[in-house]
Amino acid sequence: MTGYWDLLIAILAGIVQGVVEWLPVSSQGNLSLFLTLFDIAPDHALQLALFLQFGTTLSAAVYYRGEIRESLEAVPRWRPRTAFTGQNAVTTFVVVASIATGAIGLPIYFLAIDVASELSGGLFIAAIGVLLVATGALELASKSVDFAERTEPTLRDAVIVGGVQGFSILPGVSRSGVTTSTLLFRSYRAPSAFRLSFLLSIPAGIAAGVLTYVTEGGIPGIGLEMAAVAVLTSAVVGYATIGLLMRVVERIPFWIVCFGLGGLAIVGGGGVALLTA
Repeated sequence: MTGYWDLLIAILAGIVQGVVEWLPVSSQGNLSLFLTLFDIAPDHALQLALFLQFGTTLSAAVYYRGEIRESLEAVPRWRPRTAFTGQNAVTTFVVVASIATGAIGLPIYFLAIDVASELSGGLFIAAIGVLLVATGALELASKSVDFAERTEPTLRDAVIVGGVQGFSILPGVSRSGVTTSTLLFRSYRAPSAFRLSFLLSIPAGIAAGVLTYVTEGGIPGIGLEMAAVAVLTSAVVGYATIGLLMRVVERIPFWIVCFGLGGLAIVGGGGVALLTA
């Protein structure tokens, strides 16, 4: 019975990750919330949520395979003076931003794991709620920006967006939400902002999965077989929904979703903490 229960959790976790990864609400935070409902320890829930980004990373890589191929084909012609010109601009942006993400995200990762391991389930949920509300506030503020016709990223864009992405390792901070909002603040129109954000998600997702596996010496919370099921499920669901959900993102104000989920998490988590105190 335990094996079937673990399989069900793995499949459901993969579905959650595959759907919410494309929304500017925190896939990591919401997946962590989901996993704590099944008595997975908060620190293990956070690490497992990071690892499951492998699946949606694969989805994004397949979905953007044309752009990835063009970027790789442009690498032999890359020169410093044309680093942010034409197709080289996207390639350089992803590389520089990924380096900035690592510089900011690594120390935050170890701090977040330590903090998560010290929090009770209720306080952990409430903390995620606060971060979700903060993400919603950032997205709401980005709506007031007067957009320009920028499409090619610059070195400053890469450093700023990459650094901001580093903070998304915290549960509740939406990677797509904060990077897209930052690009909107930098006067990119929504289609360009989403494209750059999700291209940047590919190396970030790979790094998050590798970091979790290496630092923990395995997959926390569930076994390797069930982790593989969850990753495969998230990849399939993610690829099936990315096109639809990206169209939805352009029509629905997801800051409302952030505020709603964050408020519920704060109230619910605070209540659990009081009841278990």
